[in-house]
Amino acid sequence: MTHNVIRILMTDDHPIIIEGYQNTLLATKKPDQELKIDIANNCDQSLQYMQEAIKKERPYDVLFMDISLPPSSDGKYTSGEDLAIHARTLMPNAKIIILTMFNESYRIHNIVKRINPEGLLIKSDLTSNELSSAFQAALKNPPFYSGTVNSLIRKTISADMEVDDVNRKILHLLSQGIKTKSLKEHINLSMSAIEKRKKHLKEIFLVQDGSDETLLNEARKNGFL
Repeated sequence: MTHNVIRILMTDDHPIIIEGYQNTLLATKKPDQELKIDIANNCDQSLQYMQEAIKKERPYDVLFMDISLPPSSDGKYTSGEDLAIHARTLMPNAKIIILTMFNESYRIHNIVKRINPEGLLIKSDLTSNELSSAFQAALKNPPFYSGTVNSLIRKTISADMEVDDVNRKILHLLSQGIKTKSLKEHINLSMSAIEKRKKHLKEIFLVQDGSDETLLNEARKNGFL
């Protein structure tokens, strides 16, 4: 039987979790698949593995990336999101599978828009079967999104035209406890422009009492937070 060698890089800062991923893939791979797996526990290690793979002209076929990682020593890469974007330019044919604890619509939307991963899984509802399915689907028929991710995307799709990325960021910052008067420190807009956007958001979500708390509650109900 001819073996299909699949080169994999797994990046996660929890060794016991990454061991579970590795064991799952090895136990559920197809008979003709031979997996060559490298493991990185931080941004620096992951970057080093990627550079070595390119140097040897053996780029990875699949990259599993955790979003929350210790930053690189030079501060250039602060998360698995940064690594995945870098990997896209370094190895454009590689399939990227993102694993994250984040289940906020704002974060999921950003990951899909910035990376467009072949797989996106929420760790809290990850099973061995789902990991295996995501791996095989990423190879042959991407993308594979977990149930939670699909649910968040479906909830927001009807209002996407009106709630743009800046409006999403305003909602996200407000939900993190940032006061309106401090929003301009996080967004490159004037205070009047921010107020106009907030007013528009309250119209979109039919907020009658004008309060930020009601706006956030309605945004949550519609899957934007």
